[in-house]
Amino acid sequence: MPAGPVQVMSWNCSQVDGVEPQGLGMTYWFEAAPDGAPYPVSVRFTGRRISGDGPVTGKQAFETVRTVERVVPGSGRVSLTTRVRGVAPGTWEVTAGPVVPRRADGTSFPAPRGQLSQGSGTGTTAFLPVVNVRAPGVRIGAWPALVGAGFLVALLVQWLLGAQRGLPTGRLLVVSVLASLVGLVGAKAYYLLTNPAEKVSAFRAGMSVQGFVLTAVPTLLLGCWWAGIPVGPALDVSAPGLLLGMTIGRLGCFFGGCCVGRPTASRWGIWSSDRGMGVRRIPVQLIESAMAGTVATAVLLAVALLDPAVDGLLFVIGLSAYTFGRQVLFPLRGIPRATAYGRVAMMVLTGLVVAASVLGLVVA
Repeated sequence: MPAGPVQVMSWNCSQVDGVEPQGLGMTYWFEAAPDGAPYPVSVRFTGRRISGDGPVTGKQAFETVRTVERVVPGSGRVSLTTRVRGVAPGTWEVTAGPVVPRRADGTSFPAPRGQLSQGSGTGTTAFLPVVNVRAPGVRIGAWPALVGAGFLVALLVQWLLGAQRGLPTGRLLVVSVLASLVGLVGAKAYYLLTNPAEKVSAFRAGMSVQGFVLTAVPTLLLGCWWAGIPVGPALDVSAPGLLLGMTIGRLGCFFGGCCVGRPTASRWGIWSSDRGMGVRRIPVQLIESAMAGTVATAVLLAVALLDPAVDGLLFVIGLSAYTFGRQVLFPLRGIPRATAYGRVAMMVLTGLVVAASVLGLVVA
């Protein structure tokens, strides 16, 4: 945290100094009110370029207002981050302070509450794609690093279990890598389809684990059939690795600032950021990671120790149990669900599948 309320987020990397497009990231810090009802806060940022080398390309001054609609009283220290693009490269002085927010009809909200003050800070511009993902509490590279680690762990576990079951591990590895690449495309497409209001390019858009599963699993099935790999056993040895990969990948979401939980005043909350607002939140990514790890451990033990009469049943149990737990956790996330009954329907469906599969496993 900075000493004052304003922080300009510079990024020192000589390889991209002055590379267009340039942007400026700024954060305003304040303390939430100790009690009362949730309330909005608006902050005005103004900036001017005070130095720089080379020709001036871009704005040399700006003014913008950033509003957060719902600050939870008692949630402690809050950071509000905004970005400005198209600014001239160089060093900037930024001043920020609270303003009285207005409703859609033009009337004003009550005066801002909490400890809000005027302040200023200086910093340099940076490469815009970096500026867009930088914020207090966010670790650049955490998401791809941890998701990549989860992918490697998944392949290793699949390889070991496949060798134990006597499967052609080389062919299974090739099919799994291809299925994962298709799954990445599916994850991106699913996110774009379910978040039409988020006007970003396909490259910058997020990914959804539902889209990954919906495209990677059918690709794995078809690939195993085409490569002459027993489909049922291949699914069973793939399940623990898939779930362990999700366990590790969710840690990347926490440190990367995505899939965040709702702000909370609870002592069990953990300070984290969605790249726009840093505040004490329900750590839903960590909870989902723990849930996925628990299911992964149970399925791993079952695959290693049991010889089920129905191949593929352990995969169905593991994936359905994870999906059920994920639906249970959705209300804790900061982004509301787009459907009114889809979550309940999915919970009922996956719950019945888990119960029927376990019963079938026991009977068989």
